[in-house]
Amino acid sequence: MSILENLKGPADLKTLSNDQLVELAEELRDAILTTVAHTGGHLASSLGVVELTIALHRVLDSPTDKIVWDVGHQAYAHKLLTGRGDRFATLRQLDGLSGFPKRQESPHDCFDVGHSSTSISAALGMAAARDACGGTEKVVAVIGDGSLTAGLAFEALNQAGHLKKDLIVILNDNDMSIAPNVGAISSFLNRKMTSDLFVRLRRETEHFLGTVPRIGKDLVYLARRAEESVKGFLTPGMLFEAFGFDYVGPLDGHHLDDLIETLGNVMRLKGPRLVHVVTKKGKGYLPAERSPSLFHGVGPFDRASGQVAEGAKGGAASYTTIFGRTLVELAEQDQRIVAITAAMPDGTGLNQFAERFPGRFFDVGIAEQHAVTFAAGLACRGMRPVVALYSTFMQRAYDNVLHDVCLQNLPVVLAMDRGGLVGADGPTHHGVFDLSYLRHIPNLTFAVPSDEALLRRVMVTALQADGPFAFRYPRGNGLGLDLTAPAEPLPIGRGEKLRDGQDGVIFAIGTMVGTALQVAAELATEGIFLAVVDPRFLKPLDEELLVAEARRTGLVVTIEENALQGGFGSAVLELLGDAGILCPILRLGLPDAFVEQGTQGQLLARYGLDAPGMAARIRSFVGTSSAQVRRRPGLAAGIG
Repeated sequence: MSILENLKGPADLKTLSNDQLVELAEELRDAILTTVAHTGGHLASSLGVVELTIALHRVLDSPTDKIVWDVGHQAYAHKLLTGRGDRFATLRQLDGLSGFPKRQESPHDCFDVGHSSTSISAALGMAAARDACGGTEKVVAVIGDGSLTAGLAFEALNQAGHLKKDLIVILNDNDMSIAPNVGAISSFLNRKMTSDLFVRLRRETEHFLGTVPRIGKDLVYLARRAEESVKGFLTPGMLFEAFGFDYVGPLDGHHLDDLIETLGNVMRLKGPRLVHVVTKKGKGYLPAERSPSLFHGVGPFDRASGQVAEGAKGGAASYTTIFGRTLVELAEQDQRIVAITAAMPDGTGLNQFAERFPGRFFDVGIAEQHAVTFAAGLACRGMRPVVALYSTFMQRAYDNVLHDVCLQNLPVVLAMDRGGLVGADGPTHHGVFDLSYLRHIPNLTFAVPSDEALLRRVMVTALQADGPFAFRYPRGNGLGLDLTAPAEPLPIGRGEKLRDGQDGVIFAIGTMVGTALQVAAELATEGIFLAVVDPRFLKPLDEELLVAEARRTGLVVTIEENALQGGFGSAVLELLGDAGILCPILRLGLPDAFVEQGTQGQLLARYGLDAPGMAARIRSFVGTSSAQVRRRPGLAAGIG
């Protein structure tokens, strides 16, 4: 039996020899590769921190000691070492293990994560709570170099240095390289400079120098500056020293002996410490080492060749691809158009734009708030900025959208990819709140195209608008429509009636329009004839069309791939209420809960948003409402 299969928890690591730990690292990589090749997931980051994860669990006592993983892309080895090996094959599957650390899943997961740059803030809070309660446990935040680009991380570093709490931050740097000579010298120095002997010697030397009459303080100051100069010559540690952290590093993140010795020394120190560890993304799997971006978040793939499995991304072009191509096409015609993303040029489809217009493309790093306000500044000077973010990450820039863009009525375009359910990444990544958290902001126009042809038309409309304009589009492939004709702008706030019917009307928005048409056709075979309307715009709604159809049919169904609270259905209720329309209304959408992981199809079925689920709900609603109408004939005409 393998070492990994024998492990019951991280405490068992303390009984293993260093040679056994090296063997365990290879077993962890094999287990991660085997599972992720089947399920998909965040591969490169997890492969890169295998040795670091082993070292942390060797020197710490989890779950008493706390490890806060930033984002959680790198936590697969952590899951395997903390008693979840028997369920690891269910990773990112419906009702299986989450792809991210999750408190409900294990006591070794002390904080739910999924969005970047939260680890230092959360860890500092835990350290402050520990001190308030008289605890002694260690608190460690593990953050990547990409996550350090976010302001939240620097805000936390600033307060941590000020509070002087006993806190360890591990900087997992998988972008910078260390020259062999610098790496060897640095590794040697850090092991010696964090040893008990050196720490005691430094403390005693400072005490001795401080006792020298009149010049003692100056001598201590000069000694500290000399030490900082040596560190600054060899390492980038001065930045973190300025925040009040003791800096250790850079360390080779794949040399287990050095990691364990140095981390063990660091754990015995006090105050805020930052350990800089350099790792290689995709370590141990050549395709991931060569293409870390491709294997950052990858679908199922063939392990032997590294090729993404056939059919995983087949079919028509994705909405993301169509967005990127169309933006290039429009930018060819308008020199004012610039594109902005937050560390996701691949994920948002902006690679081609970046190559074609390098001077008009800005990747601001993981800094969504800055991205939006930066766009506002561009718009102030006559540019037409397009901020392309995933819907779930636009949440982070809410105040910037409201205060810096909409308050000033600036022509900034907010392009939100992954609107709706996204699948295996689960509750931290579903884009199911944007209809609710944006529609109430003054000056903002919000469109929700139902297919790729409308997406192109919405983009033209957005870039011609005089004020803030948002639109969302789903993860996945389009319908395969012909997109060769030039895209024409849409009249803002005008919907379209797609099917007639006299027994009621379905108002469906975005991804739900196609399913609504399918359901209406099925119910028509049963003698239930429902009209279908695509409003196209969440804000402003097409008041004339929606009120007329509600009044004409006397029964309304709204469908959205969004939280029901404050979403599209709520907007329709408000509209009809203000117009004095009283009729039976059924709202279909997502409940007041965080939706778990699973495929998009599985989740739609679970929440009754697939065709069979909708048909059943509407069939029952129409039958019940018809009985009510027979008792209260005034409702049929929509008259209160």
